[in-house]
Amino acid sequence: MQHGTSVAVFVSQLVVLLAVGRGMGELMQRMGQSPVVGQIMAGMLLGPSVLGTLAPEAFHALFPGSATQTAMLDAVAQLGILLLLLLTGMEADLSVFREARRPAISISMSGIVLPFACGVAVGLLLPPSLLPSPEKRLITALFLGTALSISSVKIVALVVRDLGFLRRTVGQVIIAAAILDDTIGWIIMSVTFGLALRGTIDLASVGQSVFGTLLFLTLSFTLGRRLVFRIIRWSNDHFQSELATITTILVVALLMALLTNAIGVHFVLGAFIAGVLVGQSPILTKHIDSQLRGLIVALFMPVFFATAGLSTDLRALARPDLLLLTMALIGLASIGKFAGAFLGGRLGGLSYAESFAVGCGMNARGSTEVVVASIGLSMAALNQRLYTAIVAMAVVTTMAMPPMLRWALRRLPMSPEEQARIERDEFEAQGFLKHVERLLLAVDASPSGHFASRLAGLIGGVRRLPTTVLHLEDANRPWHGPTKAQAQRSAAALKANFEKGDAAAQAPAGEVEVLTRKQPTRDPETAIAEEAKRGYGLLIIGREPAASADKFDPSITRSAQDFAGPFAVAIARGAHRDGGEGPLRILVPVTGTRISRHGAEVAVALAQASHGSLTALHFSPARPRALPWHKRFGRAIAPGVAARAAIQEIVELGEHYGLSVTGEIRVGGNPKETILSAVRQADHDLLVMGVSPRPGEELFFGDVAGAILADASCSLLFVSAEPPAGARSGAAAAAPLARPRG
Repeated sequence: MQHGTSVAVFVSQLVVLLAVGRGMGELMQRMGQSPVVGQIMAGMLLGPSVLGTLAPEAFHALFPGSATQTAMLDAVAQLGILLLLLLTGMEADLSVFREARRPAISISMSGIVLPFACGVAVGLLLPPSLLPSPEKRLITALFLGTALSISSVKIVALVVRDLGFLRRTVGQVIIAAAILDDTIGWIIMSVTFGLALRGTIDLASVGQSVFGTLLFLTLSFTLGRRLVFRIIRWSNDHFQSELATITTILVVALLMALLTNAIGVHFVLGAFIAGVLVGQSPILTKHIDSQLRGLIVALFMPVFFATAGLSTDLRALARPDLLLLTMALIGLASIGKFAGAFLGGRLGGLSYAESFAVGCGMNARGSTEVVVASIGLSMAALNQRLYTAIVAMAVVTTMAMPPMLRWALRRLPMSPEEQARIERDEFEAQGFLKHVERLLLAVDASPSGHFASRLAGLIGGVRRLPTTVLHLEDANRPWHGPTKAQAQRSAAALKANFEKGDAAAQAPAGEVEVLTRKQPTRDPETAIAEEAKRGYGLLIIGREPAASADKFDPSITRSAQDFAGPFAVAIARGAHRDGGEGPLRILVPVTGTRISRHGAEVAVALAQASHGSLTALHFSPARPRALPWHKRFGRAIAPGVAARAAIQEIVELGEHYGLSVTGEIRVGGNPKETILSAVRQADHDLLVMGVSPRPGEELFFGDVAGAILADASCSLLFVSAEPPAGARSGAAAAAPLARPRG
C-alpha cells in the first residue's frame, strides 16, 4: 500500500470513528448512560460484529488488516490511553478523603479483595482452549482479577453529580472509594504487567515490581509533587507562546510514563500519577483545565473507545462456552463488587441503606475496564475471546449502575447535620474569594506598598491562594528606586503574614507558594499588564502617591485598568504608616448588595487571619416625615428588616470561618459622617469597602467612597469585583477565573 493511500485510509478511519463515536455517545448520554458506552458501541457497530458481517467489503476497505495500517490507528489508541489516564488522575480530587477517609479505605479494600479473588479463581479454572497461552495462566488470572475488581471513577462521579449527591456524605464516600480503587487498580495492573514482561513469576520479579512501584509513588508524592508544581508554574509565568502550559503538562505526563516503564511497570501508572500531581497544582485554572480536557475528550477518547469496540467480536459469544464465561464474569463482577463494597461500608460505619447505595455505585467499570483489557490484549495476556468477554462485562455493568444508584440514593434521607453542612458549603460557594485562585500584588517601597503586602499575605494564607508580588519602580514617583532592604521588607511582610493566615485557616495545612518578581519593564503599568496575562483572580495595589483629596492618583487608575479584572486598592494611614503589625480592627459598611458582600468577604478573611475584630455597619437614611402615617409606618419597618438581613448575612459568613462579627445599625445622618464616626468611636484601624467603578476616565467609586478617601484617618481597602471603565480586554481574557478545589 502506498504511503499516500495509507494516510488517506487512516484519516478516513479517524473521521468515521469520531463521527459515529460522538453520535452514539450523544445518544447514550440522552438515555441517561455514559457517553463511553456509546463510543464502545460505535466501535462494535463498525467492527467485525456488525459492519464486518453485513458489509464485509466496506469493512475491509475501511479497516484493512495490513500491519502498517493497524499500527497507525494503534498509535493513536495508545496515546489515548495515556491521555485518558492523565485526565483521570487530574479528576482525582484528594480533598474528599478529609471527611470520608475511614469508610473509603474499608470500602475500597474489601471491594477490591473479593472480586479480585473471584477473577483470579476464574482464570485458574479456565479450560486451556480459552487461554491465550497455558504458560501464562497465572498472568491471565491476575488480569481477570484486576478487571473484575476496579471501578470507573469518571462514571461514578458523573452519576453522583447528576443526582445532586456530590456534597452528600454518601456521595463523597463513593467518589473517594472510587478514586482509591482506581489508584490501587493501576498499581496492581502495573505490577502484573511487570511480571508478564519478564515471562516468569518468582519472588525476585515480584519484589522488583513491588519495590519499584512503591519507590516511584514515594518519590512522586514528595519530591515529584514539588517539582511538578514548580515546572507548571515556571511554564505559566515565563512562556509567552500559546498553550505553553498544556504542552508542559503533556511533557510531564509522558516523562513520568517513561519513568514507570523504565522501572518495569506499565506506562499508565506514570500518566495517572502525573494527572494526580497536575490536578493538585495550585496554578491549574479552569481555563487550562478546559483546554487540556477539550483535546482529550474531543479527539482521543472517542477514537480510543471506538477502537476498543472495533477489536471486540461479538460473534464469538455465539460459542456456548464463551457466552457462559461472559455471563459468569458479569455475575461475579457485580456480586463480588457489591458484596465487598457493602461489607466495607458497614465496617466503615455506614448504615445499611448507605452501604447498599455504595455497593451499587462501585459497580461500574466503564473506561477503566476497557483500558485494562486493551493492555492485556496488547501484551498477549488476553486473547480475542477473553477480551470480548471483558468488554461485554464492562458495557453491561456500566449500563446497569446508573439506574441502580439513582434508585438507591433517592431512598436515602438527609440528616439535620448533613443538611446544615450542605447549606454551609452552598453559602460559601457563592462567595467572591471562593472563585479567586491566584493573587497578584503590585507594590512599591512606600508604606502603602508594605501595608498591601501585609494584607495580601493574610488573605493568601487564610484562603490558600498562591501569590505573586510584583515590585514596581517609577522614575517619576517619590518612591522611585526602592533599596534592596525596602524590597525585602515588603516581601518579608507578605510571607510572614502569609504564614499567619495559613495558621488561622480551618483546614489541613498545604503547600502554597509565594513568588517574588522584579519589574520586567521601566513602566509599572505595562509590567502589571504583562504579568496579568499569566492568569490571576485578584490584583491588590499598594503604591504612592495613592490619592489627592477625594481622587485617586492617575497611577492607581492605570494600574487597575491594565489588570482588567477584580482588584483592590490598599492605602496605609495611621499606625500602619509605621508598619504596625497587631490584630486588625476592621469596619466594613454593608448594604445587602452583592458589591458590599464582596468587601465583607475580604474583611472576614483579614480579621480571621490577623486574629482581629470585625464590625459590620449598616446605614439607613432618615425616615421622611412628610408622608402619610400609613406610608411612614411601612417605610419604618422595611429598613429595619433589610438592615438586620444584611448584618445577619455577614454574621453567618463570619461564623462559617469561626469569626464573631459585631453588627451595628445606624439610621439617619450623612453616610460619610456616619461611617467616619463609627471608625472614631470604636477605634477601628482599617475600613474595608466593597465598591463598583463608575464610568469615566478616572477611577471613581462614588461620592461616599470619595469622601471616605479624602477624610478617613484609618487605613483603607477598596475592593472591586469588577474591572474599571477602559480596562484592557486582552488582560481580562488572559486572566481566567479559578476552579474551586473542593
